[in-house]
This record gives sequence, C-alpha cells and structure tokens, in this order.
Amino acid sequence: MPRIKHLSFFKAVSPLTRPIADSTHAISEIGFIVTRVELDNGITGDAYLLAFHYSPGAIRGALQDMRAFALGREVFATGEFIRDYDKESEYFGHPGIHRWALGSVNIAMWDAWAKTLGQPVWRLFGVCRERIPLYGSGGWISYSTEELLAEVTGYVRRGFRAVKVKVGSPEAGRDLERLTRVREAVGPHINVMMDANQGMTLGPALELAAAVRPLRISWFEEPLPHTDFDGYAQLRRRGGLSLAMGEREFDLVPLRELIRREAIDLWQPDLLRLGSVEAWRASAALAHAHQVPVLPHYYKEYDVPLLMTVPNAFGAESFDWVDPLITRPIRMEDGFAYPNPEPGWGFSFKDAALTEL
Repeated sequence: MPRIKHLSFFKAVSPLTRPIADSTHAISEIGFIVTRVELDNGITGDAYLLAFHYSPGAIRGALQDMRAFALGREVFATGEFIRDYDKESEYFGHPGIHRWALGSVNIAMWDAWAKTLGQPVWRLFGVCRERIPLYGSGGWISYSTEELLAEVTGYVRRGFRAVKVKVGSPEAGRDLERLTRVREAVGPHINVMMDANQGMTLGPALELAAAVRPLRISWFEEPLPHTDFDGYAQLRRRGGLSLAMGEREFDLVPLRELIRREAIDLWQPDLLRLGSVEAWRASAALAHAHQVPVLPHYYKEYDVPLLMTVPNAFGAESFDWVDPLITRPIRMEDGFAYPNPEPGWGFSFKDAALTEL
C-alpha cells in the first residue's frame, strides 16, 4: 500500500481590498495554509485551512512537527494516524492548534488515498443525495449599507436562495436596520440568516430575536459565547428563532451538551477544528441520532462532498475566497452545489498561487 513520502506546506492569499470585520474579529488578510502530501507512488493530496492573519508561527510550527510523525505511514490508515497523533499531542492539549494540524494532514491523506483508488471522496462513503443547498455568506459589520446590499443582491442574481448577514453591531438599532434593508432588497422568497460570531449576551440577543421576527429570519448563528450552553437553552426557549452553532468546537462534547439542553437546531461542524473527516462524520451521526440537521462552517470544497454522504445534510456555506486559487471550484446552479466528479476532493491548488513555507 502507498506510504507518505513527503509533506510540503504553502501559503496562499486571496485578494482583500480593505479589512473586514464582524462583531468579534477584524480581518486584514484572507490567508490559507496548504498541506501537500506526496506518496511513494507519485500521487499527491492537498488540503487547506483558512488561517486569515492569525498566529502564523503557531500553525506553521504545528504543521512542521507533523513531518517526522507522518512520513512512512500508509495513506489509507487515517484512523491509526488520528489515534497515534492524539497520544503524541495530548501533553500540550488536543483542542487548538494541534487539531488544526491534524485536520490538515488528514484531509490531504483522504485526497491522496481517494486519488489512488481513482474515486472522488464522496463515493467512498455511500451517497444520500446528488446536490446540496448553498447559501451566500458575508454581510460584514464593516460594510456600508451600499456594500451590504450589493453583496446580497449579487448572491441572488447568481442563483443563491439564501444569504447570511453579520449582527452584533455596537450601534443601537443598526442590526435591525441592516436586516430590514436586506429583506427589502432580496424580497420575500429568499432566506435571510444572521450571525453574531459570539458577540452578544443573552439580553441583547433576546431583544434582537424579538425585533427581527417580522423579517422571518431563518436562523440565529452563534449569538452567545460558544461555552454558554445554558444561555443557548434559554435563548432557544424564549427567542422564537432556530439556533445554529458548532464552528468553534474541537470535539463532540459541546454538541452532546447542547442536545441534552435542547439548545440547538442546526449543527455547524468545522472540519479543520474537529481535526478529521472521521470526527466530522461522527458529529453528523450524533446530530442525526437527535434529529439535528448539519450545516457546516466555511469549507464548501470539503463540506459539499461530505454532506452528500450523510442523511441529515441541511446546506453548505459559500465564500468565493478560495475559488481563484484552485483548479476546479465547486459547481453551483440555481442555489445548489454539486460535488466534483474527479478523484479525491476533485481540485488542487494552482502552483502559481502557492508560496512554500
């Protein structure tokens, strides 16, 4: 069986004309770290993580430490790799940077193994559907009203049937005003969602939930700090809106606790933070056992193929940042995404977009 011969790491950057911000972050760069696994049979597998501009030395260091650990391993033995790396990384802690590094190598291993088999990843797990609903994401708090409306109406013109807007503005009444303008701009038949990026407390979140009820907001994402399980339970009972969360989690404990409290409507796993395809699928299975749909965070190039393989897929998030940097972006038609039919994840990064680390 093919073994890992070499690991390489690269940086890629998507153009950003000026910084953007949500309620808790100011983002100055759309940066990606790309992991490339080379096998002894000549096949390569790629993976990427969204790094923005944060802690470049930390993630690079964790990935560089992977080289000696991964070399010589059979590429199909992803479960063994997870088990062994969990033991290796336990001293400094599983949550955090180690999970990101594990996820990067795991995703690249799946890409290379599926290419070795000549199959797309989604065919290896069995298929539940042919396409996945896709929503347009963004709506940054730093946008002017004109920029916000241009973005959401642009999504609608491209065929998206749902758009998401950031909330949690420090200016009183601005969230409601922005959402009202968005609803007026996109009309009654487009789903509109809101995302606070953990930037609110329970009282203001309840007030906003009540204020936007006439706008028919589809879900309220990360309104509170992600560890406030009891707060989510209260907000779900009293707020009258579906709640979505999960992108900050490094394991399945928060999902279990939210389910126990009846505090979640949509589970949003982040493939890189959970650290593996295996953990992503385990989280989807736990959610399915409790009738919770899956709506992953950010990585549509991986999430669309994986959502094809689970019965409780709800939809995928779409940003365009990575599209100019890869060989085959996900195909979208009439609000639905279709997985690439090529082996592996169905795309690779353009060499011209990469700078080796």
